[in-house]
Amino acid sequence: MGALTHESLVEYLLEEAYEVAETIETGAGDAELQSELGDVLLQVVLHARLAEERGAFDLGDVARGLKAKMIRRNPHVFRPDGSLQDSFPATVEEIVLKWDAVKKAERPERGHVFDGVPAALPALARAQKLLDRAERAGMAAAAGQTAARTAVGTAVDLPAAEEELGDLLFGIVAAARAGGLDAERALRGALRRFQDSTGPRPSA
Repeated sequence: MGALTHESLVEYLLEEAYEVAETIETGAGDAELQSELGDVLLQVVLHARLAEERGAFDLGDVARGLKAKMIRRNPHVFRPDGSLQDSFPATVEEIVLKWDAVKKAERPERGHVFDGVPAALPALARAQKLLDRAERAGMAAAAGQTAARTAVGTAVDLPAAEEELGDLLFGIVAAARAGGLDAERALRGALRRFQDSTGPRPSA
């Protein structure tokens, strides 16, 4: 496996993950989903094998680490020994608060709410993740969201259905392209401005 590296496999891992998403979103069926999940699992196995050759970790370590993380991050579900708790939180909000508290304790070096959001995410996915983080942290994200609603509201009514929203977004990209603008780059710039507006990022 000397010709393979973690870096050379990244594009395939991302591609296979997107194929799983497409299979689910198009309702392709269980057989297709099973096949696509297998392709993602193969990428995990390959990365673990490369790490094993370096003496870093193996697939068993990955599985054990995942089990420990799930138990650690979900004390509302699991006891420390992995058995189920007798009762569970009543609301999703309570579960999210517990999850966030455990994650914050695990990674105290992440001093900013946006730390850990991958910069490589497509701009739309990253926008949703940043807004979600800001809302869960109780930050004043409402200003940015309100500004976005106002900007859209002056031109068109925001559709209620995802299909219509998709058509609107596609139309915006098409119009941007026709005007010589790059919609993805433009949104990345807006995200940087949104992050900057939340205050200085602490040094890690």
